[in-house]
Amino acid sequence: MTVHSYNKRDPSMANDPQQDVATLDADHLKTLYTFSLNMNSSLDFNTVLNSFMDSVMEVTNAQRGFVMIDRDETGSLEVIVERGIGDDSLAQEGYSTTIVNEVIRTRQPLLTNNAQFDDRYQAGKSIIMRKLRAILCAPMIVQDRLLGAVYVDTAMRSGIFTESDLGLLNAVCGLAGTAIENARLYQVAVEKGRLDHELQMAREIQQGLMPETMPSTSGYEISSRWAAAREVAGDFYDAFLLEDQKLGVVIADVSDKGAPAAMFMAVARTMIRSHAHAGESAVETLAMTNDLILEDAAAGMFVTVYHSVFEPNGRSVHVNAGHNPPVLFRFATRNIEFLEQGGRAIGWFPDNPLHAQQVQLEPGDLLVYYTDGLTEAENQAGDFFGEDRLCDAILQAYDQPIETLCDYILDQVDDFAAGMPPFDDLTLVVVRYTGD
Repeated sequence: MTVHSYNKRDPSMANDPQQDVATLDADHLKTLYTFSLNMNSSLDFNTVLNSFMDSVMEVTNAQRGFVMIDRDETGSLEVIVERGIGDDSLAQEGYSTTIVNEVIRTRQPLLTNNAQFDDRYQAGKSIIMRKLRAILCAPMIVQDRLLGAVYVDTAMRSGIFTESDLGLLNAVCGLAGTAIENARLYQVAVEKGRLDHELQMAREIQQGLMPETMPSTSGYEISSRWAAAREVAGDFYDAFLLEDQKLGVVIADVSDKGAPAAMFMAVARTMIRSHAHAGESAVETLAMTNDLILEDAAAGMFVTVYHSVFEPNGRSVHVNAGHNPPVLFRFATRNIEFLEQGGRAIGWFPDNPLHAQQVQLEPGDLLVYYTDGLTEAENQAGDFFGEDRLCDAILQAYDQPIETLCDYILDQVDDFAAGMPPFDDLTLVVVRYTGD
């Protein structure tokens, strides 16, 4: 004669404490009360899970127990807590997947006290090999979402699970599911807080790599603006004094965004500075940086760079490695032109075809450097801000103090792209030759 018990329930009522409490005896009610207190005493994920498993094993007198979680919400369960009383090997022999799959499919708890001969199931390998007698399994459901399942069994001849055990396990699964979900959400919040803190530190470090104040040198004024689309950026700029009172200026844009781009940016910035301070020409500075970065550059990552060197008398040398060419504003004629295109991005190919462009500046002349985050800022119609609007902004404010000029250009970009989030990092550097 087959002996079994199966508690038929409405799947929508799974883990419903009101339905289950009615089946509990006094001892089980006490256990449920104690368990609910314990579950609410910790937000540590592992503590909650282990406390849950220990309570279930104690109240059911089971030999083995498993807590399984559906981490990716695909229905594939991962055992994260297991118990095997008196024999460590018990927990390694596997649970009855037939029983667990049925519970997951129906979302209903299941109890059988004659697993070897229960005519509802074809006895699986684990049931036969372990000679399992009683099996109890219940789903963990939170807000109609299957979180996992709890499974206990015993092979003892005297072992038997009761309807009260089933009611307790189902009620406990409801409480445990909520506690586990709260612990998971808390863990996610802690991890997000840690990540946010690390990203903020990375942003501060990255900002520290760029000049806090612009170098002061005879004959030139310089101002800059920098805005990251994410917590950290791939754009960077630099300005530094060289020998013979020369001024070095760099603006660059890494192909990627976020943390990888920020790390690549730091390496490129350090190399450019090192070669420039070692006395290398502007061309050699970028060529040597290109060759060194090629040895370690991640596949597909590169950086566009524009590097200029200014002399006190207004002579200047400019080298373009695949970057947006700067705007040259001539004060005497109010004419605007773009400096030459040239070269390839650094970290792309060996033997970069770089060359220098000589420019003689006159008092009042401006050079406006920018990254494509400025000219490719979009409005709600999908139009780009573009080079023409940049030139118009320069013509409108060229005679203003250099800080005011930078703010005016960015105000024009902000007004144009009002209501649209930035899609890319934005960097602006303006150099004015005063001739003082």
